[in-house]
Formats: sequence, C-alpha cells, structure tokens
Amino acid sequence: MEKTQIQNAKRVVRAFYEALDRAQGDEIKAAMAAHCSPNLLWRGYHPFDEITGPEAVAEAFWQPLKHALRPLQRRMDVFMAGENVYTEPGGIWVSSMGHLMGLFDAPWLGIRPTGKLAFLRYCAFHRVEGEQITETAMYFDIPHLMMQTGLQPFPPQTASHQVQPGPQTHDGVMFDPQDPERGRATLDLIDRMVTDLGTWQGALPLEEELRRTWHEDMLWWGPAGIGATYTIERYAKQHSGPFRAGFAERSKTKHICRIGEGHYGGFFGWPNFTAVPTGGFMGMPATGKPGEFRVIDIYRRDGDKLAENWIFIDLLHFWKQQGVDILGRLD
Repeated sequence: MEKTQIQNAKRVVRAFYEALDRAQGDEIKAAMAAHCSPNLLWRGYHPFDEITGPEAVAEAFWQPLKHALRPLQRRMDVFMAGENVYTEPGGIWVSSMGHLMGLFDAPWLGIRPTGKLAFLRYCAFHRVEGEQITETAMYFDIPHLMMQTGLQPFPPQTASHQVQPGPQTHDGVMFDPQDPERGRATLDLIDRMVTDLGTWQGALPLEEELRRTWHEDMLWWGPAGIGATYTIERYAKQHSGPFRAGFAERSKTKHICRIGEGHYGGFFGWPNFTAVPTGGFMGMPATGKPGEFRVIDIYRRDGDKLAENWIFIDLLHFWKQQGVDILGRLD
C-alpha cells in the first residue's frame, strides 16, 4: 500500500509542476488552486516566510518570479518521495531539487535584471494527501541569484561559488518505484551522520568523525555565502571547522520531515536549530543573539558512505535576525 501511495503522491506533484510551469499571469492562481489544498501551508525563505492558501502563494511568490525570470524553466536534478520518519506531522512527502532558470528580464525583490540567463537554486518538500498538496517547504538560494548579477551580498566566502550540478550518477530523478530497502539503508546512514553531527564537539577529531559516514572525495554543495567544497579535508577546512568554531549554544536539531528513496534522502526544519554567533562566521562579528537556521539537506549515498550533499540555508533570514538586512540594502 505504501508503495502505491508514494507513486500516487509523485503523480500528484508531477501534475502540479506541469500545470504550474506552463501557467502565466492569472493562470498561476488556477494551477495552484487545482492541485493544492485551500488551506495550503507554504514555508519559504525570507522575505516570504509562512503563507497560507494557494492564491496568496501565487500572488506573493510565483507570479513575481515568473514575471522576472522568463520564460521560467524547471531543471530537476532530484525527484523522490517517501513516508515521513516523524509521526508528527507524518504523511507522504515528495521532494524535488534543481534550478528554476530563465532570462532575468524584470526586477525581483529589488535585484536588478541583467537581461541574461540566470538560475535560482531551489529545493521543495510537498506533503500530499489524496489528490492535493497540503503543505510545502519551498527553499531557494536568493544570494546565489544575486551573485550571478554581480552583487556581493556577503564577505568573501570560505568555499567556491558555483552554479551547482546535479548528482554525479545522474540517477536522482526517480519517477519510477524504487527498492524500499535501498531507501531504508540511505535513511539509516543519514541518521548515523546526524547523530555524529549533533555532538558538535565530539570525542573524535573532525576529519575522523566525518570519515565514519562520508567518502573521502565527498562533494558538499553549500549555499552562496559559504560555497561548495570537495574532499573531507577541504570540507573540514572550508566549512565544517570554521562553522563549528563560529557558534556557541547550538540547540538540538529538529526536523519537520525526513524521507529517503533509493540512494537519496533529505530533510528540512523550520528552523532546524538555533545558535549564537561568537564571531568569524562569514566574516561577521559576534552578536550575542541566537539565530535560526532554516535548512534543507539532500544527500546521495554511495555504498555505505555519503558521497554528495546539497544544502539550502536561509542566510538572509539568519542575518536579518542579527541586525543585517541584506535585501534592505538594495532599496
């Protein structure tokens, strides 16, 4: 039964994407209303936050975005579904990840258009009940888009700015049913990795800790402002080490949804955790203020280790909580 429910949920989300992607203007509201619950709960990155109802989501997010990036094309790198490991809120969820691409021909969020090709990194989790989407987490890397236009919203990052590719194995778009055992193995590995990460300052040196669950030539596709990095050694130097050193009072990790299918898995929280900057992270000073980290992580498993990780962090929201309004500077 679960496999049937999972395939049905995929069908619902694919039909939604087909309708939404070809819709223009007021058609966007109709596409949202046809496939989403009237009480849809939509979570998006700053400045959108929580929105209720498909019409409101269309007006606030999709219509302005599709006016700015046109014609908007969805380029998916991962498409998967599964039953939420958490009983609250539970449910069958479908996740997709990739880029929304178009010619940047009109302003969006105060970002000036370039008239050139631009990519907006995105990842979404949709909860499907019957024939409707009832809940969505739609996370997107606005600073990544800003940097494509020549803006520098943050100090120089520790890793590399890239328009990020999909999985090395090109098998992340899973429209067809997958072996449930593979998904469970992926989730088990992610669980072990999160347990190690949750210790923050564990008994093992950082690189040894990472080697328990990561391949030596791991790829970490981080958000703009931090960047992408390659191999355990460089990941430890260019992100994980500086990140751990830059915060205190990290809360326990809390996710809303975690799913796995095939060799892929991922999760999101709202927020995932809070922490207090002690200075140095992203070149910023200590603030003494706790900040929220709204995060999506998508993983690819290769054998008994994790090989790739795509990360979305709402850095605009985090730094606004610290008193730095990145988008406000564009006004």
